[in-house]
Amino acid sequence: MSSPMRTALRVLVWVLATLTVFPACAAQLVRVGAAHFPPYTVRPEQGADTGLLPQLVDALNALQSDYQFVLVPTSIPRRFRDFEQSRVDMAIFENPAWGWQNIPHTSVDMGLEDAEIFTAQREPGRGQEYFSDLKGKRLALFSGYHYAFANFNADPKYLADTYNATLTYSHDSNLLMVLRGRADIALVTRSYLSDFLSHNTDTAQQLFASERIDQVYHHYALIRPMAPISGEDFAKLLGRLRDSGELLKIFDPYRIVVMPPAK
Repeated sequence: MSSPMRTALRVLVWVLATLTVFPACAAQLVRVGAAHFPPYTVRPEQGADTGLLPQLVDALNALQSDYQFVLVPTSIPRRFRDFEQSRVDMAIFENPAWGWQNIPHTSVDMGLEDAEIFTAQREPGRGQEYFSDLKGKRLALFSGYHYAFANFNADPKYLADTYNATLTYSHDSNLLMVLRGRADIALVTRSYLSDFLSHNTDTAQQLFASERIDQVYHHYALIRPMAPISGEDFAKLLGRLRDSGELLKIFDPYRIVVMPPAK
């Protein structure tokens, strides 16, 4: 074999080896903020994230190989700063009205709807009229959440002074406060209450939920400027999951409505 041919062969072997180690189409890393927001993201004591967000991320990763979605721990109050400082690329299950108005982002309608409802202890003679007026009632709320009845003002002092509210970081704690008579009404997501009652059948008869809805959660994904994925591409991935029935499989058990595609 001539010297030029040997040289060309060496170059070919090197190129093939390089492609093996450094694939030409490596998946782009997309960091998704994971704030404790049951049942969407739950952080058990052992530290592993569970809930609907990890299920959605797994489904997105199984669907394609262009992007690798990973969860990055954050918190309800810290998620804005992490987004602005590019520690995360996306915030999922959000709404642009929840404090994002002055933060540059692209919104993607996820086609998912949940609701915030009022929950009280079941007592003889107590009906739906109990939820019509909140004055004089003790409320148990999730700290950092934006509630429609309070004009989306999440300031803890305002909620405590105006609505006699106790704020915690646990829906479980808020429901237990109601069951133990330490609060009159807890506000929880319909999805969370459905999951809670399915795992606590002994308490299901002790609680009753309002027909009154505080707000409907129409979920969006918020994508920061210069993120590895565009809003258009993420919307296409969600569309594929919807068309395959995977979104319904994930969210329907929690009474989260999967909307039909927009025409």
